[in-house]
Amino acid sequence: MTQLPPFLEEPDDTQQAIMKATYVALCEHGYSDLTIQRIGDEFSKSKSLLYHHYDSKDDLLLDFLEFMLAEFEAEIPADGEERYDEHVEEIANGSIEFGGPEENLDFAKALVELRAQAAHDDAFREYFERTDRSIRAYLEETIRTGIEQGVFQKVDPEETAALLTIVTTGSMFQRATGSGAVVEDAGAAFEQCVRTHLLNADSTTSD
Repeated sequence: MTQLPPFLEEPDDTQQAIMKATYVALCEHGYSDLTIQRIGDEFSKSKSLLYHHYDSKDDLLLDFLEFMLAEFEAEIPADGEERYDEHVEEIANGSIEFGGPEENLDFAKALVELRAQAAHDDAFREYFERTDRSIRAYLEETIRTGIEQGVFQKVDPEETAALLTIVTTGSMFQRATGSGAVVEDAGAAFEQCVRTHLLNADSTTSD
């Protein structure tokens, strides 16, 4: 059974119901075998609504990706809040799920397929470029917060965020398309690099 993100468990409206159906069908069939018909099989309302709103599966998938990005950005703390502390602790304590969470492997595989479309499709490329910028900006602010708290060394936040983005994205690709053992070995080395080159040896994090 597909594990849904919390914001899709109980759709509030037709649009969210379409996004939920897309998520489930994408995890089950992957990009190549996905059709609007198969998304409709997971949709609780009339399939005609899908054909009314979308001309092709790529139109629907791009809308789905925009929806997922908006949900991610909605979780980014606003200025003035206690910002980024939780993620600082995740990095410091080595609790980041290197390679992505195993329970969402089907979605990771589908995401790899979708990202591959960016090699030849400008619409997908533009989307993933914006996603990368958003993730990097979040990581940059997380690293700045960690430096201010004395948890991290005085590294370059932009360069370090770029490295973390590439490493975590690459590990997700590896888990989705290759051996999980490689991910585990690389994860151990990655954690050691974080402890050596990012963490301040004299720092402590809150429980």
